[in-house]
Amino acid sequence: MASTTRVQQPLKAATRTVIVSHTRPTCCRSSRRTQPLNNQRRAVSSYGYEQAKALVYSKYGEPQDVLSLHGHSISPASGTNVVIRMLVAPINPADVNQIQGVYPAKGEMSTTLGTSEPSAVAGNEGVAEVISTGSGVKTLNKGDWVIMKSTGLGTWRTHMAIDEGKLLKIDDKQGLSPLQVGTVSVNPCTAYRMLLDSAKWGFRGDEWFVQNGANSGVGRAAIQLGKEWGFKSLNVIRGREDKTEEAKLKQDLYDIGATKVITEEELMGREIRDQIKEWTHGGREQIKVGLNCVGGKPATALAKFLSPGSTMVTYGAMSKQPLTLPASLLIFKEIGFSGFWVSKWSDRHPDQKKQTVEDVLRLTREGKFKDIPVQECKWGWKTEVDTLKAAVQGTLGGFRPGKGVFVFEET
Repeated sequence: MASTTRVQQPLKAATRTVIVSHTRPTCCRSSRRTQPLNNQRRAVSSYGYEQAKALVYSKYGEPQDVLSLHGHSISPASGTNVVIRMLVAPINPADVNQIQGVYPAKGEMSTTLGTSEPSAVAGNEGVAEVISTGSGVKTLNKGDWVIMKSTGLGTWRTHMAIDEGKLLKIDDKQGLSPLQVGTVSVNPCTAYRMLLDSAKWGFRGDEWFVQNGANSGVGRAAIQLGKEWGFKSLNVIRGREDKTEEAKLKQDLYDIGATKVITEEELMGREIRDQIKEWTHGGREQIKVGLNCVGGKPATALAKFLSPGSTMVTYGAMSKQPLTLPASLLIFKEIGFSGFWVSKWSDRHPDQKKQTVEDVLRLTREGKFKDIPVQECKWGWKTEVDTLKAAVQGTLGGFRPGKGVFVFEET
């Protein structure tokens, strides 16, 4: 039995002190902190100009074909601008889709950085350190850590000049690594908002959610947040040919708080209905939310196990197959179907984004939210473009041991 603790209400509710058996929200395997290497210093010009490099593209296509590394100078900060040095920038699938030209949001192409033709800087997420401020800057100081307030700002670069109004300051960075802060804006925020905003939860410890893609960054975040809030989770993963590897993956998810872990094959098998009925005590414990990032037949199978009046949220379509729904789910079970796009949410709700980020980082600092497994690509001043492009292209591979991230060395 969970211990009784005093906790805070969710962000969307009025703040009050309550007694519950699980922590309520107030609004990732871990990687070691990378130590900067000081033997790759870049050339710094006179008059305070910063020398920078950025991964840019001037046409859409596969990353290995269209990305190039562009060197340029950044003028000293003035007015309300600051100059920041990137610390960590994740490589998300959406970033790759954007480069391919198949993502709804397109990067803004211009010649601002001195490229020979209009180009966009890739990347949408990351954490940076402020290294200089203009005379009109009011909210930031040298040494502060910041994340992007909205998407489309181009984070795959060593340095950036940007208006302070486009950044969110990390008010308390103590006890946090750049990796933890640099990966908080997309996957954890997606899981947080989809879970919290898609149902009326009682926070009694007897409510469920079900999700596919459970080994993804969003999936791992949802498991940990659900555990913290007292939600039970039914997690679906793709089966592996190597059953030892499959068992290890299942155990990894159990270790971070999963209630049950099954494969897609098990989800679509004959025995699963009785198993779920047993796990939910004959359906008395409701499965209130379904999280879908796969689509196709596995998503249809997942939807069938949702309780009447529940909600299924789609935030991806990795199978590239349409979501087909039996009419009975809408008519008789009154299940609601919606979508979530973290980029649009982030752009529309910057204040809520800041609150969500702060709550996830609080849990991280308390040891209740673990780092995601990552594959680091070190980016120093002498790093070759082919190394960077290979890291991006690798995101399109099948089973991977971790999320790709650029870790910037001190330059």
